[in-house]
Amino acid sequence: MVAGGGSPLVLIPLVNCLYGSQAVAPVITMGMLLGNIQRLFYFWQDIDWQVTLWQLPGVIVGSILGAFTFTRIHLEGLQIVIGLALLLMVANYTFGKQEQTFSVKTWQFLPLGFLNSFVSGLIGSTGPIMNPVYFNYGLLKESMVATKAANIILAHIIKLWAYASLGTLSKPYILYGAIIGAAAFPANWLGQLVFNRMSNDLFKQVSFAFIAVSGVFMLWNARL
Repeated sequence: MVAGGGSPLVLIPLVNCLYGSQAVAPVITMGMLLGNIQRLFYFWQDIDWQVTLWQLPGVIVGSILGAFTFTRIHLEGLQIVIGLALLLMVANYTFGKQEQTFSVKTWQFLPLGFLNSFVSGLIGSTGPIMNPVYFNYGLLKESMVATKAANIILAHIIKLWAYASLGTLSKPYILYGAIIGAAAFPANWLGQLVFNRMSNDLFKQVSFAFIAVSGVFMLWNARL
């Protein structure tokens, strides 16, 4: 909550270790769906509906295609690509113009939503990779968390339907995901208390710090 997302990058290697690579995407998807429903409840009034509507077509198509591809191939090197992308975003923020490191137009959320949802369908979640995009569009704190949660919920519902239709969503996976989602409820509540006391600048700094940690974590996990 206080970093604007990223918990899946901690959970992905854990789920992979306990239940195998085939469990990662369905379990993480189920857990993140439940956790983000609660976040949306907290910040419903802060959703940027223009961004959400532009992302909608890309999210729908990307989620279905990503879930389908997940059942056919396994791209182990994808975490390396995402980890490097996260670190490049942090470098761009740290050494560039911090107020706005690149310009984002509303229509660009359509292809970005597709790409993000497609990759999310392959590995379960892309974590904070979209955070810099939201920041550079002008969404901060409540508006970013709410808009991101709305898009994640839509993508994860579609992905779960696709996983179930393709036979990769078993009852144990649903249970494991529900446990993750249940654990997110008190964490979201506690995070909200801290979140409400954070300034926009502090939120942005914490988010980029977690993006850096997530990038290193994904590269290290891929190396193992």
